[in-house]
Amino acid sequence: MPVYMLSDTPVFPPPEQAEPSGLLAVGGDLSLERLHAAYTQGIFPWYSEDDPILWFSPDPRMILWPDKLHVPTSLVRVLASKRFHVTFDKDFAGVIRACQEANRPGQDGTWITDEMREAYTCLHECGHAHSVEVWQEDKLVGGLYGVRTGRCYSGESMFTRVPDASKVGFVHLVRKLQDEGVVLIDCQVHTDHLARFGAELIPRDEFLAIWCEGCQAVSSCV
Repeated sequence: MPVYMLSDTPVFPPPEQAEPSGLLAVGGDLSLERLHAAYTQGIFPWYSEDDPILWFSPDPRMILWPDKLHVPTSLVRVLASKRFHVTFDKDFAGVIRACQEANRPGQDGTWITDEMREAYTCLHECGHAHSVEVWQEDKLVGGLYGVRTGRCYSGESMFTRVPDASKVGFVHLVRKLQDEGVVLIDCQVHTDHLARFGAELIPRDEFLAIWCEGCQAVSSCV
C-alpha cells in the first residue's frame, strides 16, 4: 500500500489504506484542525524527535471495552487501601510533561516531542484532551492522558513514579468513562500491561465501524 504525503489541508486518506505496519501518512502538522480530523477517523500521530510526523491506523487494533475491565486482585487491595488520591484534569501540564520525561525500558528517548506536548496541551485547553492525576499526599506520583472524541476515548501515554500509581489512575479513568457512556477505549497497539486489564486486539474494520459511530456526536472548537 502507498504511504501518503499530506498537504497543508487537514485531510487524510481512508485509514483502511494504511501499510501492514499501520503507517498511513507522513507530514502535515499538529494543528487543532488536523488532530481533530485524525481522531474522528481513528488515526493518531506517532513519531520520534528527528522524524517527520507519522500518522498510523494499525490493524489489528488494541482496544478495551469499558465493561470488560479486569482488575487484578492485588490491585483491588491497593484501591481499597486509599493510598492514592485521584483527580481529573487538575494538572494536565504536569501529567504530559511527566509522560514525556519518563524512562521506558527498551526505548531510546521519547515519542512525546515538545511539539506534541504543546499540541495536546492546546487540545486540552479546547476540551478534547484529558488527564488523570494520581497523588500521594501532595505529590504527583502517576497519571495518564488521552483524547475524548464523542463516545470514544483514545489513551495516549501514562507514567508512574511509585508502584501501582498509574494502574490506579487507569482503573479510575475506565470506570469514569463507563459511567459517562463511553463505548470504546482505544489502546492503539498491543502491550502485555494493557492485556492484563482486559484489553484485546480486534480487526481494524471492526474498530473503525464502532469508532466512527461513537464519534458522530463530536463538538469542536476548531
